[in-house]
Amino acid sequence: MRDCIYGIDRKVPLLDGKLVRYVNLDNAASTPPLKSVVDGITALAPYYSSVHRGTGFKSRLCTDAYDRAHEIIAEFVGADLSMNTVIFVKNATEAINKLAHRLKSPKDHVVITTRMEHHSNDLPWRYNYRTVHVRATADGRFDEEHFDSLLSEHKGNIALVTVTGASNVTGYIQPIHRLAEKVHNAGAKILIDAAQLAPHRKIDMRPDDDPGHLDFIAIAGHKMYAPYGTGALIGPISEFLDSPPDYCGGGTVHMVTPDEVYWAGMPARDEAGSPNVMGAIAMAIAAETLMKKGLDNIAEHERELTAHTLEKLGAMKGITIYGETDPSKAHEKVGVIPFNLAGVDHALLAAIAGFEFGVGVRNGCFCAHPYVVELLKLEDSEIQKWRNQFKNGDKSGMPGMVRMSFGCYSNHEDIDRLFEVLEMIKMNEYRGKYYQVRETGEFLPRNYKDDYSGYWQYPCSI
Repeated sequence: MRDCIYGIDRKVPLLDGKLVRYVNLDNAASTPPLKSVVDGITALAPYYSSVHRGTGFKSRLCTDAYDRAHEIIAEFVGADLSMNTVIFVKNATEAINKLAHRLKSPKDHVVITTRMEHHSNDLPWRYNYRTVHVRATADGRFDEEHFDSLLSEHKGNIALVTVTGASNVTGYIQPIHRLAEKVHNAGAKILIDAAQLAPHRKIDMRPDDDPGHLDFIAIAGHKMYAPYGTGALIGPISEFLDSPPDYCGGGTVHMVTPDEVYWAGMPARDEAGSPNVMGAIAMAIAAETLMKKGLDNIAEHERELTAHTLEKLGAMKGITIYGETDPSKAHEKVGVIPFNLAGVDHALLAAIAGFEFGVGVRNGCFCAHPYVVELLKLEDSEIQKWRNQFKNGDKSGMPGMVRMSFGCYSNHEDIDRLFEVLEMIKMNEYRGKYYQVRETGEFLPRNYKDDYSGYWQYPCSI
C-alpha cells in the first residue's frame, strides 16, 4: 500500500537541521490521503458545482457523483439502502451527536455505553440521556459479563447501546455482532462507533432481519485516508422520518408555506445546506480503494506488524505496554499500541521523537480520559492531585501514555525508527534541551522555532 499513499516519502527538518523521511505512527488520529483520493478530487475540481436541482452539466455531473457516494459508503459497510440511509456529516463525532439528537427513544430511557469509549461516543449521550457504563477488565478489555448484567437490569428501558468497534487507545476489537444479538434480544438497538475500525477491518452491517444486524454505524473519512472533512452516519430510514431534522434550512424540505413545512425524505432531510461534495466523494473513493485492495489483506499485514512490535517492545527494559501484550493475540486488536518508558514523561518522549527523529506519535489520554486513567491504575490521591493542578491551569502533571498506531502502509522500517528513538532516550543521548509549557503540558526544545516557509504557505502570501 505504500505506493498508494500521498506524501509518504516527504522529508521533514530535524532539530539539528538534517532532513529525514517523515514516519507517521499517529494514524489512529488521522491518516494521510490516498493518491486515488487526491487524484480523483483534482480531476473533479474543474467540474465542481452545486448539487441537486442545478440544470447545468457541471451540476448534473456533481449531483450524480455525490449521490453515488452514498451508495458506495453503503456498500462499504454492507448496508441495504432500501431500509437504511447514509447521511454525510463532518466526522464521526458529528454523526454520533446527530443520532443523540435524532434518536426517537424516550429521554427517560437509558443509554448503555462503555468505559472504553472516545469522548465522542460518551459525552453526546451524557447530555441527552441517562447513561450507564460497561466496565473495562483489569487488562482494558470489554467486560461482557457486566454488559450482560446491565442489559438484564435495564431491559425495556434502553434507549440505545453504543460501543466502539475498535478502541482508539488499546486497539481492542469488540465482538460487535454477538453484542448486537444480545442487544436485540433485550428489545433495543445498537450503534457501533466504527471510526477506528473502518480503515483496519471489513465491516458488515448484515441484513436488517439478521439477529447480529448493526442498527447504526458512524465512520470518519479522515481516519480512512480521505481527510477532506466528511464522515457518515448509517442507520434505518424509519428512525429519521417521523421528526424534524436537528439542523434545518436549504435542501431539507420539499416545500415551505407561511404556515407549514413539508420535510424532504432521507438523506436530504438530514444534510442541511450545501453539502461537502468534495469530502463525500473523497470518502467514497477511499472506500472503493480499500475494498479493491482488500481489507482482509490489510488486516493480515497489520496483524504481522503488530505482533512483531509487541514482541520487540515487550523485550525492552523499562517499557510498560497497556492492553494486550501477547504477540499471538495481535489479531484481536487493530494496530494501536500505547506504552510508557519508565522515568520519561510521555509528552517529552513524544516531543523528542518528533523534533529529533521525524517520527510522529501521540501522547496524552487520546480523548478517552476515564479509560486511560483506569489503564494507568492511578490512585485516587494521584487523580485528585492532577484534577487540582488542571483546575489551576497547570497541565504539566497530566497522566498519559505514548501511542503508536499503524496505517495500511506502515512497515518494519517505520517501527525500527521508533525503537531507535527509545534506545537513544534510554541512553540519554538526545540533543535538545526541553522545557515544559505549563498551560498545555507539551515539551518544546529551547532556542528552536519551526520555519514552515519552505514547505507550505497560503498562496497569496508567497
